[in-house]
Amino acid sequence: MRIKKSRLKVGIIGCGAIGTEIAKACQERLKDKIELIGICDIDAKKASNLNNNLKKKVPIFEVDELIRRASLVVEAASASVSGGIIEKVVKNKKSCLVMSVGGLLGKEGLLKRAAKAGVKIYLPSGAICGIDGLKSANVGAIDRVTLTTRKPLRALEGAPYLVENNIDLSSVKHETVIFEGSAKEAIRGFPQNVNVSAILSLAGIGAGRTRVRIVASPDYTKNVHEVEIGGAFGRIVTRTENMPSKANPKTSQLAIFSAIATLEGIVNSVKIGT
Repeated sequence: MRIKKSRLKVGIIGCGAIGTEIAKACQERLKDKIELIGICDIDAKKASNLNNNLKKKVPIFEVDELIRRASLVVEAASASVSGGIIEKVVKNKKSCLVMSVGGLLGKEGLLKRAAKAGVKIYLPSGAICGIDGLKSANVGAIDRVTLTTRKPLRALEGAPYLVENNIDLSSVKHETVIFEGSAKEAIRGFPQNVNVSAILSLAGIGAGRTRVRIVASPDYTKNVHEVEIGGAFGRIVTRTENMPSKANPKTSQLAIFSAIATLEGIVNSVKIGT
């Protein structure tokens, strides 16, 4: 008699562009290995809209109830709440896939607490290539990690750094360097735009030493991330040209695909890559 394997019970916190695509993947691409048990969002309308776009509606829970019922929680909300969600999953001894990695900078102790509690925390590569090489290089000595991000103007709208420095994007008529600094500073000033700098920092030499340049132009139509890594191993240079998500231009489509690929890696027995 064939024994039917149980599916991984997944709950999603955050029903925006990323949460929506992950939810659909759970019910379609990954339906044989994942059961979407519920969704959650501080905005009830977003949760309802997502539910209406699913093949099969699921319960809409409050955060604590969703964490209690799920085996793996997907955080797709925002950097302002990702740390708090990890605290809750660690307390409940549940696994968590974190999309808003920027919210973990300065709170790396949460990852140590998760490890001590035996809780699995998954951080997708997001909208860049080269994290596998960076992790490998970090076994030795890394001298530098630099990220240059090129974005369309509309992808940067509303960023705190622009508001604080009175930068008017409508006055940008050609390719312009908007920001230069550490990853720590970049995440603070552009929390919705350079999440990739956070994953680079955690996988490499930290947010203080990882350097970031943000360049904008009215002529750009894609989110482009160029990464340079140098160290004892040699040199790595990557360039990723991302198409923005149609639902949210601040999110690269590859970041969404990366989350779905991470889920596949969790439920599949064969692991490929570092």
